[in-house]
Amino acid sequence: MVTIGNRLNIDRQEVLHNIGCSNNCKPSARIASLVNEYVENAYQLIEPLYSHVIRDIKVVQGSRVVIEGLITFESEVIARLLKRCEKVAIFLVTIGNHLEEMVCQLAEDGLILQAAALDAVGSEAGERLADFVQGRIGEAARAQGLCISQRFSPGYCDWDIEQQSMVFRAMDGDSVGIHLTDGCLMVPRKSISGIIGIGPCNNVEHYNPCKTCDKRHYCRGRR
Repeated sequence: MVTIGNRLNIDRQEVLHNIGCSNNCKPSARIASLVNEYVENAYQLIEPLYSHVIRDIKVVQGSRVVIEGLITFESEVIARLLKRCEKVAIFLVTIGNHLEEMVCQLAEDGLILQAAALDAVGSEAGERLADFVQGRIGEAARAQGLCISQRFSPGYCDWDIEQQSMVFRAMDGDSVGIHLTDGCLMVPRKSISGIIGIGPCNNVEHYNPCKTCDKRHYCRGRR
């Protein structure tokens, strides 16, 4: 488990996008002020933590990927992503539960706009933390002359959310304080799990399933 202090760069434009302000929609002065205030003070409410492990890929067959530790991922997208990789990085990140508690308090007090703005800041902080971890994994791979794939999380494309249990099993108990509900959702909510393929640069495929997916207008994870 690693804490990274205040090294996250929270993007105000992405926060505004998360609350429905597109590039063509200028936010009101009130919303812009709220977002600026919450971004500037976010580090008082978040505790960025992450953990990751590197596992050998044993076999990729059809839509099944078996990795070190008898852990099996079932997904055609993940199988294609990892079929030419040698290893896989499995990670968990969270910003903790303090921001979420404040969001709930604001909502209970009837301050819905404030709650939505702060929640969007939390979502953006989680994504930037996942970016940070992906960058660290990439640096370590490049130091060995290797490359990394895109990252993917359970629940995206055809990778069933129930596969969260396999991700957590791979972490050998180092879950950075995150636990799973019976429905395989993570608590705290502002947490992200996922995998990243690692292998020789001429083998790693930068596969983007979004190019062939028809969820063009309603998938927030679209790349």
